[in-house]
Amino acid sequence: MATGVRIAMFLFLAFSSAVAQNVTESKVQEFHVGVVLDLGTTVGKVAHTSISIAVEDFYAIHPNYTTRLVLHVRDSMSDDVQAASAVLDLLENYNVQAIIGPQKSSQAVFVSALGNKHQLPIISFTATSTSLSSPGLPYFVQATSRDSAQVSSIASIIKTYGWREVVPIYVNNNYGRGIIPDLANVLEGIDAHIPYRSAIDESATGEQITQELYKLMTMHTRVFVVHMSSSLGSLLFTKAKEIGMMSKGFVWIITDGLASLVDSLNHSVVEAMNGALGVVSYVPKSTELDNFTMRWYMRSRNDHPNDPTLKLSIFGLWSYDTIWAVAQAAEKAKVTEDKFERPPAIENYTSSKTLENSRNGPAVLKEILQTKFQGLSGYFDLTDGQLQISMFQIINVVGKAHRVIGFWTAQNGISQQSDQRRSNTTYWSTTPTRNLKTVIWPGESTEVPRGWEIPTDGKKLQVGIVIGAGYPKYIDANEDSLTGEIKASGLAIEIFEEAVKRLPYALPYEYVVFNTTENKYDIAVGDITIRYNRSLYVDFTLPYTESGVAMVVPVKESVDKNAWIFLKPLTPGMWFGTIILFIYTGIVIWLLELLGNNKNVQEEMVKRLTSRIVLVIWLFFLVVLKSSYTASLTSMLTVQQLQPTVTNVDELLKTGQSVGYARGSYIKGLLEELGFDASKIKPYDTPEGYHNVLSKGSKNGGIAALVDEIPYIKLFLAEHCMGYTMVGPIYKTAGFGYALRKGSPLVGDISQAILNITGGDTIIQIEKKWIGDQNNCQNVGTISGTGSLTFDNFAGPIIATGVASTTSLVVALIVYFCKKKQVGPQNGGSEQILPPENGGDEESQCQQAARDRGMHGQVNKVMRNGSPVICRGEGIHRSWVSSSARF
Repeated sequence: MATGVRIAMFLFLAFSSAVAQNVTESKVQEFHVGVVLDLGTTVGKVAHTSISIAVEDFYAIHPNYTTRLVLHVRDSMSDDVQAASAVLDLLENYNVQAIIGPQKSSQAVFVSALGNKHQLPIISFTATSTSLSSPGLPYFVQATSRDSAQVSSIASIIKTYGWREVVPIYVNNNYGRGIIPDLANVLEGIDAHIPYRSAIDESATGEQITQELYKLMTMHTRVFVVHMSSSLGSLLFTKAKEIGMMSKGFVWIITDGLASLVDSLNHSVVEAMNGALGVVSYVPKSTELDNFTMRWYMRSRNDHPNDPTLKLSIFGLWSYDTIWAVAQAAEKAKVTEDKFERPPAIENYTSSKTLENSRNGPAVLKEILQTKFQGLSGYFDLTDGQLQISMFQIINVVGKAHRVIGFWTAQNGISQQSDQRRSNTTYWSTTPTRNLKTVIWPGESTEVPRGWEIPTDGKKLQVGIVIGAGYPKYIDANEDSLTGEIKASGLAIEIFEEAVKRLPYALPYEYVVFNTTENKYDIAVGDITIRYNRSLYVDFTLPYTESGVAMVVPVKESVDKNAWIFLKPLTPGMWFGTIILFIYTGIVIWLLELLGNNKNVQEEMVKRLTSRIVLVIWLFFLVVLKSSYTASLTSMLTVQQLQPTVTNVDELLKTGQSVGYARGSYIKGLLEELGFDASKIKPYDTPEGYHNVLSKGSKNGGIAALVDEIPYIKLFLAEHCMGYTMVGPIYKTAGFGYALRKGSPLVGDISQAILNITGGDTIIQIEKKWIGDQNNCQNVGTISGTGSLTFDNFAGPIIATGVASTTSLVVALIVYFCKKKQVGPQNGGSEQILPPENGGDEESQCQQAARDRGMHGQVNKVMRNGSPVICRGEGIHRSWVSSSARF
């Protein structure tokens, strides 16, 4: 009985719900939407299932909405014409008010123009070409990541590992070509370059792809960015695996369109892709996503029972969120029934020209662009007509699947955590392991690939020999008359060959004479100055020579050996100071003796201790001065003293003398910048020419100085050591280096080898071989100073003598006046302190002292146990105090 009641109640509720639903549907406004997909592809099948579930979920949550999406699905069968025909059919026969799709960028080109013409919103979640984002196509909305968004993440990977050259491999259609301009721009910003572009036709056979891959193997670049559909990409990697391009040393980076479908590819294809890196849009985890994934797999098996199990991809999530965006826009826009009609006369004529514009299109488009919500794929925002992607995942294909090794955002760059907060200052890190987890590269290697290899076709690098500077010891080349081979020699050549030997790999090369009209050289070797304007066109290695611009000037005798040469060892100031100090010291000693009651100070030797101390210090100073004077005078008389005729550029400018430079050198422009008149700047070709004009001098039609780079000056002085010297440097340069093609991966390795050479004994031995021992030439380097002794050379002894003399005098004066103040008149008499004398008559001493002083009256004697005798007198007309005590 109870069971019967329950069944009756269930039937009643079901009947009531059906009636209510019929009533509701009678009030609902249908919003017809066309869906154009390639239903034979994996993406099309995944999206079709997601779209069906999206419509059901949306209206299950929003049952009271007055609009309902009515979907009309069409299969474009991967054909551009079929996609356009399907859209026209939907417009004419089903009055669709929006189109979701098409799937391919090439299909979207015509469809987007059609939607723009009839004000019909076209929303594609797979067409990523940047060309579709033109302001001239306002009704085309990209509900997917645009190609220009992911190229920045790819550039970050390339920058992190320091690769300098990248070859893009792309399908030759709108989708493939659309990424190239954006990729080239971001690579240029990180100083990386695209030496070659490999465009593969979308209908290419396996044999054609293999031929293109063999062509790539003959190049030295080993970093490839693959941008193509999953079907063509699968064939490409299968062939790359067969010919050995998925081995150690190769780098493969796949874009979002292919990387997002790795899990859906055949296992054999995934294994062929092992070691590749990829970028995919980041999808945050959520409970809603987990529930949807379970339901999607169940529905997918029902929708495609005869297909292998499909994998849900980002395109399925974007298609789901796109339906929600269109459904919300239809409700907010308050759409009315729309109909595209043809004039009766041409009713059977199929042409978009006969269709009218959609009345609801502008309002629906406005609402779509303003729709923002948290979808299954993340925050779904179609502002500016494209999906705003804020983060990409970086994946590494390993085994039969992939693993996430890092994340990328425009604000923080590459990091290992999706929620890591970092400053922009750490955007580019030089340590890859800090930014990405360990990568398993092709060939199952964990060693970071160098990014380039020596070409496998046996072609040697073309090394251009730059000749013409007039210094064969620096670089010279001759052609073998029998073999035609160029044989080069010189300092620059030997350093280059030594650097090549130190590379961690073999570098086959051959010398050719450099010609500026040709562009066939890989490296230019010679005495090439590293300059800013040249660096715009080539990359330079580190310099292998000393840098700077200096002058070569004649030298002259710095001392005139005449009758007054004995005065030359000391400067006038030193002579004057010595005389003054001599007089001052003598006066001090005389005063010290006088204050000490030495009546015979002018006749006898000094007796006081302080006087003797001052005298000893003074004599020490005289001994030092005499020794230095003798050594300096001897040097002047026996050793040749030379000094440059010109010491700086300002002197040349003031006197208006002529200067020379090497013909064809940039030194001429430098001299003009320094202010030299063009008529005073003279070019010359050879070292012998420099010697001839320097020996003449500026007044005799020659030059006063030769301005050149320091390496050249060293070579000149090695051959003309006597009579010339180097003054300067007067201008800083970066030195000589080797020039390579812009973006050449050899720059770093050769620079490291040069640094290894110049930092050890090797460079010294090479320079001795070609330039000679610079220590044998006394004139190398700037010669300055006359050799005369100055006041500063003897500052220590002079100050010591002066301080000792002055201090002794001050102390003597203080003691003198203190004694005078303490020993004053007592009882109208005076007293004198006399030193005790053994065996003498103290009283007679006092009497004699009194007579000497003109004292009258009685003189008394006072003694205290052998202490000095104090004589006192009375009735003396004048008082006095005399002390011979030593202090």
